[in-house]
Amino acid sequence: MTLDILGIQILGILFGIFMMYYVFLNRKRKELTIKEYSFWTVLWIAFILLTLFPQSLKPLVRSIGFARTMDFFIVAGFMFLIGSLFYIYLLVRKNQKRLEEIVRRIAIEKK
Repeated sequence: MTLDILGIQILGILFGIFMMYYVFLNRKRKELTIKEYSFWTVLWIAFILLTLFPQSLKPLVRSIGFARTMDFFIVAGFMFLIGSLFYIYLLVRKNQKRLEEIVRRIAIEKK
């Protein structure tokens, strides 16, 4: 059995390696805890392995009703992006309200 690697897989592997390096740099700058570093490293290793061996997901993909693994990745990717975007929006709104409250308190104290 030979491992035929497609162009998209090469891009995925390079992206995964780059992201692992980026996580390493953030850990080195002490911007990530050891738990966060471990989580992201395991996640990117899993990403690289799934990029190399997408056929390992075939039973899951077929049971969900997708014809191809790539279709599953596209739909899952969009779901993840939309969920992440909503979560970040909520964080920004919360921080915006906190900042507004702090500015009001400072303005009242200066009067």
